[in-house]
Amino acid sequence: MKTIYLPALFLLSFFCCNGKKDVSNQVINGIAGTADVNNTKLYYEVIGEGQPIIFIHGNGGDRRHWDFQFIPLSKEYKVIRYDVRGYGKSALPNPEESYSDYEDLKALLDYLRISKAHICGLSMGSGIAVDFAIVYPEKCISLIPVGPWVNGYQSPSTQEVFDSMDQLPSIINEKGIKEAVDFWLEGNDVFAKSFQNSTTVEKMKTIGYDYSFWGFLNVSKRQSLQPPTRDRLNEIRVPTLIITAENDLQACLEIADLLENEIQGAKKISIKNAGHCMNIDEPEQFNELVTDFIQGIK
Repeated sequence: MKTIYLPALFLLSFFCCNGKKDVSNQVINGIAGTADVNNTKLYYEVIGEGQPIIFIHGNGGDRRHWDFQFIPLSKEYKVIRYDVRGYGKSALPNPEESYSDYEDLKALLDYLRISKAHICGLSMGSGIAVDFAIVYPEKCISLIPVGPWVNGYQSPSTQEVFDSMDQLPSIINEKGIKEAVDFWLEGNDVFAKSFQNSTTVEKMKTIGYDYSFWGFLNVSKRQSLQPPTRDRLNEIRVPTLIITAENDLQACLEIADLLENEIQGAKKISIKNAGHCMNIDEPEQFNELVTDFIQGIK
């Protein structure tokens, strides 16, 4: 294990030059490390004390999708964020080795000696969070899918998302990663409609330019739940808050309704004037929603 203690200055740098109010004006220290688990290496960061809440990032990026939650929510909670296998500072998948993201998450929590946590994921990360809640409900205090995705759900809208993303490898091979990210955020009808906040777009570009797009350019043995997650949503019994947005992707709006209908007691909230990355578009409102939900769990 490699552990690094992060001074407040390093953590505060996450918030500069992004056009957001700096809500982290106190001195806080955190730790960062690399967990050797499941024949891979997962990079993680931990800050704060209290009930644990773990954040799982979306596709085309890394843990920085949660920059505007990491320090603010650490005032009340132990906040953990990490890079999924194949992203950020975590190791790339071995093309010959089967793995699953929900098992990686379980191994990381065990490594950090966290018996249970609030599980919050954005987009791709929400799919991981939902899978995890089905397989390991005993390790979930709650489930918070954001810009939600459910593996195995199919509709014309999800096919539009796949078709749009399928264009990225050829753009990368012909023009490079920068051009692919620009197309993803601004150059296609599916995603551009959901990324209308210029500050958020620039933030996502900064993160996306650092992504290798390994998962788009290579074949891996990443495993999904069987039977498919779509057919098992009624197994989820943990308190669930579904967060979507007025301008979320159409597929995610459908999935938000699906989760609300099939998870007993689930609550759905839509953030106005926000898109797929609503936690970046409207961070203060998002953080308040999450805090209120957690505090309401009995």
